[in-house]
Amino acid sequence: MTTTPNLNLTRREFLAATAATTALTLPAFAQPLGANVRINIGLIGTGGRCRFLMGALAKVPNTSMTALCDVYEPNLELAQKLLGDSKPFVTNNYHAILERKDIHAVLIASPDHWHTPMTIDAMAAGKDVYVEKPLTHKMREGAEITAALAKHRRIVQIGTQQRSMPHIIRAKELINDGRIGTVRKVHMTWNRNTDRVRRGAQNIDPKRLDWKRFLGNAPAQDFDEYKFRNWRWFWDFGNGILTDLMVHWLDVAHWILNVDHPDKAATLGQFNTAQNVWQTPDTIQTLLHYGNNLQMHFEGTFSNAREGSHITFMGTEGNLYIDRGRFELIPELRFPDRKPEEQNLNPKLPRGRDFYPEPDGERLHLQNWIDAIRNQRQPSAPISAGVSSAAAAHLANDAYRQDRVAVWGK
Repeated sequence: MTTTPNLNLTRREFLAATAATTALTLPAFAQPLGANVRINIGLIGTGGRCRFLMGALAKVPNTSMTALCDVYEPNLELAQKLLGDSKPFVTNNYHAILERKDIHAVLIASPDHWHTPMTIDAMAAGKDVYVEKPLTHKMREGAEITAALAKHRRIVQIGTQQRSMPHIIRAKELINDGRIGTVRKVHMTWNRNTDRVRRGAQNIDPKRLDWKRFLGNAPAQDFDEYKFRNWRWFWDFGNGILTDLMVHWLDVAHWILNVDHPDKAATLGQFNTAQNVWQTPDTIQTLLHYGNNLQMHFEGTFSNAREGSHITFMGTEGNLYIDRGRFELIPELRFPDRKPEEQNLNPKLPRGRDFYPEPDGERLHLQNWIDAIRNQRQPSAPISAGVSSAAAAHLANDAYRQDRVAVWGK
């Protein structure tokens, strides 16, 4: 296995950083915006994920997508088409958007290695931010972005939209009310089966791509169209399944159980279908140990989609299954008088899908962000949450890359 440097954020530093973000009050100089004030938003990184979010953002009242940035010209063109007859400002340099006084906020959907640098720059420029997960690409970035928030005091929402889904909010209430007893184990799954594990022609025109800007703080390297299209699976740009997928359910677990990070992580990874194609494993399992005898287990693969995507909280008195379209509370058999509870928003669709028609989680999450900007209050997924879930994934990846049990702060 390849190696990576040891974690360089100690337990004490992490706890101080996350406590600081939680305790932050919002900008003293900022005034709430009226409901009728149009909020102008710049979009940074207009690839497929951003274009999906554009459809959701278009449903949020009194917002305007007035600027677009991407290093690849076709991405900009596709985003422009979605905006119809409007004439947004277009650039391949995100600093040009940050310099504009008519832009109130930015939505960042760049590759992962750009998330923290762009968010810090945006806050320094006085912009509020919606940034896709994972918030950080390296462990040390958690302290850096926490310090930037304390300095610039902007409103930042992390793109973990499960926190805005009503059925998951209800599930949180049930667990916090003790309906399944004491939770000692959490099981998370995200399985897919895709052709992206095969290296083939990506049809990327290098003449229309600013490769140097794409690389940013990554090591200098020759243009590779497969890496550009599939950056999530290469260590310089992403961190694989754990930061791309696990963090969604891990954030839910941290939020519901009010925990911040694991004390230990043990991870096994292998290549079933992407051998010599990806750097990050296409099949992975990790076991995370938290204080108070809590364990969380995640399994994910790109070679078989059975079980799909879900999280199950296993309590002493019951179990609560959640996916993006439903939850099911099932009491343990030794409590025959307890009643199950269920919310299924998509009864005709199978369990564990990546996406469901209902709820429209992205729209709800973007609305929460805009409401937070208008009312100058914390959004539902603040920076402290993004630092926490990403740090746990970094610890798990460290365990895999070092081929050892990774201990927090060591």
